[in-house]
Amino acid sequence: MAKSKIGVVIINLGTPDSPSVADVRKYLREFLMDRRVIDIPFWRRFLLINCIIAPFRAPQSAKGYQKLWLPQGSPLKVYGQGLEMLLQLALGQDFQVKLAMRYQSPSIKSVLLNFKDKGFKELVVIPLYPQYASASSGSTMEEVMKVVKGWEVIPQIKFISQFFDHPLFIKAFVDIGKKYMAQQSYDHYLFSYHGLPEHQILKASCDHYCRLGDCCSVYNGKNQYCYRAQCFETTRLLVKALGIKKEDHTVCFQSRLGKTPWIKPYTDEVIKELANRGIKKVLAFSPAFVADCLETTVEIGLEYKKLFIEHGGEQWQLVESLNAHPEWVECLKEMVKENCHE
Repeated sequence: MAKSKIGVVIINLGTPDSPSVADVRKYLREFLMDRRVIDIPFWRRFLLINCIIAPFRAPQSAKGYQKLWLPQGSPLKVYGQGLEMLLQLALGQDFQVKLAMRYQSPSIKSVLLNFKDKGFKELVVIPLYPQYASASSGSTMEEVMKVVKGWEVIPQIKFISQFFDHPLFIKAFVDIGKKYMAQQSYDHYLFSYHGLPEHQILKASCDHYCRLGDCCSVYNGKNQYCYRAQCFETTRLLVKALGIKKEDHTVCFQSRLGKTPWIKPYTDEVIKELANRGIKKVLAFSPAFVADCLETTVEIGLEYKKLFIEHGGEQWQLVESLNAHPEWVECLKEMVKENCHE
């Protein structure tokens, strides 16, 4: 009897099909209409997205996508396809690896059709977000469950909902960071994470533990699913491995949207403050992303660099994302092996 295969689905956020305004608007509408991303009543979300955000934000975002678009397509998808191929080679013929996107294509539904009625004994699902958040990991897992709930045969499914502290994840970022640190010295090291509205952090708090303050100075059972706490813990692990002093680094949060308070400190405000303090050379990490995209290449790599220079800084270097780094492939392989029953 042939051995049953194990299905592996790696899922990233998503990307427009092209950098055109129409495709970017389509992507933004699907993404921002997710109730976990903008958690307000449906009718308010519908009006906000379709009448204000998508029409006015799409042209601006399209310009950003045009700056980073590769000849083969969106970097997020191109790097994801490369990762899919390398992970398939690393795991071997007993596994089938597929890349999906939470929004746009290839959709989770279309990818999971490859596994339906195939007799796979297990599915291992990895949302490609190191730190857990309802708006990213939670939304992705909900969509997977929504798709498979109608199957006659539902195989055992294992979700890997977070890996921010996995030794190989940390090592991969350290390897890339050390490449730049070996070339020259820097005055300061910035660790910028994607932001979230403060109320989303508080909603996910265990026993009202979260205070949006020094509660994240220690990672424990009370804040084990707190996105903010995981970001600080990721930084502590990276700083220790890189040999960076406490006073020489800052944790901050980017990409805020709207007027509601988001988790602080804000990256753009930190950058101005660093430049005003006389900091001249900054090495910037973005450990919330495993593939380069609009938020890394354009926002951190170009827009924040411009902001830093305008306020007196001299050198700004972005540490690229993991993309298809060998240690990252090995990290995914190890996580799959640890979470399935071969």
